[in-house]
Amino acid sequence: MQEEAATSALGAVFGGLWWLISNIGMGFWHMVYAITHPSLWLDWSNTESLLRFVYYGGSVEAFFVFLDLFLVVTVIGFFNRSFLWGVVRVFEGFTNGVGRLAAWAGLVMVLQQIMIVFLQSIFRVGEISISPFGLGFTQTVTWWSESIKFENAMVVALCVSYAFVQGSHVRVDLVYAGVKHRTQRAIDMFGSLFFMLPVATLTWMYAWYFLWRHLITPKVSASDQLEMMLRKARIVKWNVETVSFTGDGFNAYFMFKILILSFLVLVFVQAIAFFYRSFLEFVEGEESAGKYLDRDSLGAGEEAYEGTH
Repeated sequence: MQEEAATSALGAVFGGLWWLISNIGMGFWHMVYAITHPSLWLDWSNTESLLRFVYYGGSVEAFFVFLDLFLVVTVIGFFNRSFLWGVVRVFEGFTNGVGRLAAWAGLVMVLQQIMIVFLQSIFRVGEISISPFGLGFTQTVTWWSESIKFENAMVVALCVSYAFVQGSHVRVDLVYAGVKHRTQRAIDMFGSLFFMLPVATLTWMYAWYFLWRHLITPKVSASDQLEMMLRKARIVKWNVETVSFTGDGFNAYFMFKILILSFLVLVFVQAIAFFYRSFLEFVEGEESAGKYLDRDSLGAGEEAYEGTH
């Protein structure tokens, strides 16, 4: 009985290893096939292509494609650290750029709220019209008021990785500050691989189908296999969520779902950049700490407050 249990456990282990290795190998094939056959998943005028895009966006196949890319970049960077530093600078530059741009939504929120209070309370205006570049845009005051939630969500979702680069996140430090440089970098690498990336991957699975259930009908789910998706393609149609909570309020709530995915893309990018930075600083030693790190400055004499704004 014990021998059978041991044999069964050993078979499960080897089966799991074979599944992993085979999927890593097939990831390269799926990558090449997707690049050479873009019409199969990017031609959304064809409902089968649309459903293929929906399926693969949250599939195991897509996961191993990105895992293969990560492994290739990591192997190249292991032998060529200047290349890996370049990847870190590009990824951190991307998250910084997106965050700095999205941060302006905070100013828009303030100005918009002032406009709403002023026009509604003093002039009792029911609708507000703006005409940037001569293009008229008219919505109810309720719409403008509720759209502030979306602008606030933009700041939260699109500035998260920017805040990470700037060191602005609140952290509870129990052991990190008291250990040596290389131990800190090892903790950072472990956190990137076993906390940031897995949580972002799991959240992506839910958020991806959460979005598409509010864009098309019939509804799709993570349990649908490709064959089921293609059968649904015969009757699929766009059904974009445009109903507001108050009737005449903000009517683009599907944009919040898109923001969730945008947030996760930025987390993926920053997790990978943080892993590579931690690895490079681990290898190169303490003198490389903060190398090429693009942080905002409040000016001379304000160093104590930087990372807290």
